[in-house]
Amino acid sequence: MQARLLLEDGTLFTGKAFGSTGDSVGEVVFNTGITGYQEVLSDPSYCGQIVTMTYPLIGNYGIARDDFESIRPFIHGFVVREHEIVPSNWRAEYSLDSLLKEYGIIGISGVDTRMLTRRIRHQGVMKGLLTTSDKRVEELMEQLQATPLITDQVSRVTSKAVYSAPGTKERVVLVDFGSKSGILRDLTKRGCDVVVVPQDTTAEQIRRLAPDGVLLSNGPGDPKDVPHAAKMISELLGEFPIFGICLGHQLFALASGADTEKLKFGHRGGNHPVKDLVSGRCYITSQNHGYTVKEESIAGTELEVTHINNNDRTIEGLRHKKYPAFSVQYHPEAAPGPFDSSYLFDDFLTMIRAHKQESPKPTRQEALATAYMEANSAADNASKGELTYAKK
Repeated sequence: MQARLLLEDGTLFTGKAFGSTGDSVGEVVFNTGITGYQEVLSDPSYCGQIVTMTYPLIGNYGIARDDFESIRPFIHGFVVREHEIVPSNWRAEYSLDSLLKEYGIIGISGVDTRMLTRRIRHQGVMKGLLTTSDKRVEELMEQLQATPLITDQVSRVTSKAVYSAPGTKERVVLVDFGSKSGILRDLTKRGCDVVVVPQDTTAEQIRRLAPDGVLLSNGPGDPKDVPHAAKMISELLGEFPIFGICLGHQLFALASGADTEKLKFGHRGGNHPVKDLVSGRCYITSQNHGYTVKEESIAGTELEVTHINNNDRTIEGLRHKKYPAFSVQYHPEAAPGPFDSSYLFDDFLTMIRAHKQESPKPTRQEALATAYMEANSAADNASKGELTYAKK
């Protein structure tokens, strides 16, 4: 079956369909990873996007359930040069085509992905329509222009309820803006007692969970589309150690008074060089984002830049000068990509332990005992047989 990809500038690509059928509109982006297409497909940060893989052969090692980064894919389309129908890998449980069919995602192969990538690099990311219909191009363009891009991606991909991954060490509240499974894996393998909460959780609700630290996850879309999250972070700054990743990094910047802007074509892939300004060391990182913190907006805030991108000099890391809080634009959990930066999770736990020593808090048992004693004292001091009303 034929499939077509129409860009908003009028460029039309024709290829062969695989996966599901129908129409799908999304923001067309490209990923430069050589491997890891399954992790890309299941990364919630791609919600609402039609993803182009620059590596020419996709699907050759199939799909394994253990490699998913979320419960299901959220992308709006998949564009490849060559789609391998029969995978060759002892771990493969089924094919890429079967995965896309299962979740209603359209794929197109036989496309000149080099030309498409160059067009995105020159023109910037743009809206596109991926279709298996036989409508005229004029009809497709009308349909594309009439369909707005979604802006509620975070609410679509976040967890719908609180859940925990019990551990014996520090309690970390992971705010799920579209978190990859790799973040949870890195925390639990370090023994953390992790509580995952939805993206609209308030600061007061997080306090009730008595965390030792708060981790702000990655996620899709524009950070300014979730202003309630920036408000929550600003209320917790200084109270708990905070670590932000990707979208969490941008939200941390907004909460600290900085600003963000959209990049021309974003950073997506597992080979992006990032320089640590303190050590001078360069790390190869996994990235997936279309927005960045504006450098000029840092002036006048309590933030300092800790990492920069060696390709375009954009901000890749921030640290708060006053409070125990830092963030990075890239993915220290990788998946896919290099694990060069996994040490950042250890840095976060070190920050938590230092904060607990400098600002000791009562244990949960002590807090409960204090609350019990205060309640009993209030009951003893109350006038017998009378009701006490709060004053307005």
